[in-house]
Amino acid sequence: MASATEDPVLERYFKGHKAAITSLDFSPNGKQLATASWDTFLMLWNFKPHARAYRYVGHKDVVTSVQFSPHGNLLASASRDRTVRLWIPDKRGKFSEFKAHTAPVRSVDFSADGQFLATASEDKSIKVWSMYRQRFLYSLYRHTHWVRCAKFSPDGRLIVSCSEDKTIKIWDTTNKQCVNNFSDSVGFANFVDFNPSGTCIASAGSDQTVKVWDVRVNKLLQHYQVHSGGVNCISFHPSGNYLITASSDGTLKILDLLEGRLIYTLQGHTGPVFTVSFSKGGELFASGGADTQVLLWRTNFDELPYKGLNKRNLKRLHFDSPPHLLDIYPRTPHPHEEKVETVEINPKLEVIDLQISTPPVVDILSFDSTTTTETSGRTLPDKGEEACGYFLNPSLLSPECSPTTTKKKTEDMSDLPCESQRSIPLAVTDALEHIMEQLNVLTQNCPECR
Repeated sequence: MASATEDPVLERYFKGHKAAITSLDFSPNGKQLATASWDTFLMLWNFKPHARAYRYVGHKDVVTSVQFSPHGNLLASASRDRTVRLWIPDKRGKFSEFKAHTAPVRSVDFSADGQFLATASEDKSIKVWSMYRQRFLYSLYRHTHWVRCAKFSPDGRLIVSCSEDKTIKIWDTTNKQCVNNFSDSVGFANFVDFNPSGTCIASAGSDQTVKVWDVRVNKLLQHYQVHSGGVNCISFHPSGNYLITASSDGTLKILDLLEGRLIYTLQGHTGPVFTVSFSKGGELFASGGADTQVLLWRTNFDELPYKGLNKRNLKRLHFDSPPHLLDIYPRTPHPHEEKVETVEINPKLEVIDLQISTPPVVDILSFDSTTTTETSGRTLPDKGEEACGYFLNPSLLSPECSPTTTKKKTEDMSDLPCESQRSIPLAVTDALEHIMEQLNVLTQNCPECR
């Protein structure tokens, strides 16, 4: 059992979003945090005292995913408005818009070298984009239902994806083929990711489970049943020894993967928790959910043991190496019950300096809001509309979530690209995109067409 000095502590919380937090990511240098929300905005929080927060305006619907590029010079976002955007994470906020998906986009993920971006969508596809050329490269089609998440392996050779078709698929980025398939008869995975060494994947299940597979031997290694609600997100500690989970039961849980047990249950959110992420160095983690708050925690883990383990592991880790006990232990699947002794942390949400937690917010407009009525009026999803997946029950929307209207600020937009494509009716662009996708599939499958 970890000592009290190693227990995670709540450091700060940030308030600024008007609706549920769907996704968050730390900058590579650990000095900023980007968050995405149902309020259609991205926000960029700086950890310096009294620093301003930036709110990026541009998406026309729920922002579902956000991620920094490996160098920290770009911020990618996905939205239910069917677009993916690239932002410069500063007060300029210039962006590129990628529009090839024909349904809401659920996740974005940069490859470790920053050269590629993978996007997952409710159009049942995963798409891969070139960051250098700023263009679409190829689609991966095999899922038969909405794709909720797609992630690159650390070496970029593989992509893992999860779908509401109850499968998790592994794709080879070289030959664009599905090379592995994990299926579940009970629920589907809301989120999936590789561990830092790329030897295992973990999934966050709608059936309240967390599962860990070894992708080299296609074996289920661990099966945790520690939540009483659907698991919405997971994040590996950089050591690979810990996994943190976020659940609709309102808690975060930290699993010790080497010992195969639950070690912490973290309270603090007042509703479903939708997203959680460790910082790149592992010393911090952040969480967000339906209560619109972003909580920033310090891990306080003892770093020496995992650094020693990593040095030993590096000597033998490569893609084809046989399984090893130090990868993840124990090697046989076994359920875990809540009865296991754990540390439960329920911090008081009283931060001494509230000015730091609720900084002044600067709106960064990314388009001319007078172009069309479609872009000038920004509304949240209809309260009667059924929420997409786990993101939010509309009844949980804050009363503050009234439709907002952005005002034109010409000084912020003088050198930003205009979106002339918005003058084309959406139905026409959707039809054209669908035709192009079908042609793409036909040419891929027809040797004479190449």
